[in-house]
Amino acid sequence: MEKAGVDFPTEIVAEGQTRLVVPRLKAFAKSCSDYAPSKAPVFYNPVMEFNRDIAVLALQAYQKTIEREISVCEPLASCGARGIRFAVEVQGIKKVVMNDINEKAFVIAKHNAELNNVEAKITVKNEDANLLLSKFGAPPRRFDAIDLDPFGSPVRYIDSAIRALRDHGLIALTATDMAPLCGVHPKACIRKYGGKPLRTEYCHELAVRLLAGCLATMAAKHEMGTHVVFSHNAEHYVRIYAAIEYGAKKADEALKNMGYVLHCFECFHRESLNGLHAVERSGKCSECESKLSIAGPLWLGKLSDIRFCGLMQEEAGRRKFRQSERIGKTLTLIKEENDAPIGYYVIDKLCDALNLPVPSVKKVAENLRKKGFKSTLTQFNPKGLKSNAPSSEMAKLLRAMEAPQ
Repeated sequence: MEKAGVDFPTEIVAEGQTRLVVPRLKAFAKSCSDYAPSKAPVFYNPVMEFNRDIAVLALQAYQKTIEREISVCEPLASCGARGIRFAVEVQGIKKVVMNDINEKAFVIAKHNAELNNVEAKITVKNEDANLLLSKFGAPPRRFDAIDLDPFGSPVRYIDSAIRALRDHGLIALTATDMAPLCGVHPKACIRKYGGKPLRTEYCHELAVRLLAGCLATMAAKHEMGTHVVFSHNAEHYVRIYAAIEYGAKKADEALKNMGYVLHCFECFHRESLNGLHAVERSGKCSECESKLSIAGPLWLGKLSDIRFCGLMQEEAGRRKFRQSERIGKTLTLIKEENDAPIGYYVIDKLCDALNLPVPSVKKVAENLRKKGFKSTLTQFNPKGLKSNAPSSEMAKLLRAMEAPQ
């Protein structure tokens, strides 16, 4: 598209309330196994529209929380889809700084700002992301919100992002390297995130907690505390939103949320152990006396804030997205499971281990509540169930449901 100043096939797509020039992905997939977004000269993934929808809602909720105009930075902007949607769709935006080291992405992002008539609000840079963030580390230049959505792990950018945030600022982090976070490559997870993963049925929740724990410990080094206000898991990634608060006491308070998750691979028992200095137990599982495995250190605190979720729900109700129904269901589930125990049972996996037919997840939840246990569905897995029922009680209930009435 000559007007955009690039020499490769492009097209215009509609996303949210914006129109965006993006690479024509079909032109870069030579075979059915090719991942077109990574083959294109400028990265654009249409599947992440849901992620960007949620980001718009979260940023608007944050702006309403602090009740003033805000400045935002997207250091890894690519074609600028996210940053431009912020400028167009979020009220109370003072400025958006978008950046990408790819010169072609820089050119398209500038064009997209003009296409959506928000060039007055947007500054587009063509630099290394960490270098850009370091330039905004001085107190008068810091941002209210920074959104990091890299291809892979966000860890290499967290330190410079934290230093470029104002007190009570918001940081959003996406991690797409699910193999390390879910325990397929545990050494890589320990190296990047500073915590040991486990390949459990609730590994996606552990992935969120490992990412949140990494952020908390990195922020604490700068005498900053973190408060997770929202998180979600979808497709190939996990995502967290956290408020940053200055002060050594705030950092100490945040670190009280760090600890370990102990898991038994024989009977599915799980429990948490608070404290950064806790060590792996030499004891056995309290349910079946098998050896316990450990994940962590990781974040044991809440993964969302009820008030923040409520503001997001209000905003979602006022807007029309392509995936509005999915967004509504996700927000409802996240709000409902806010006070639920750490981890969840996957009914398929439990029934497979017990050699039982698989009942309806909703029916299992209903029967658990009749027995006096807490029970809620979870956003992490459509077959997942959060409950304070021990694994032995779960086994008894599933067997009883299978038995003739």
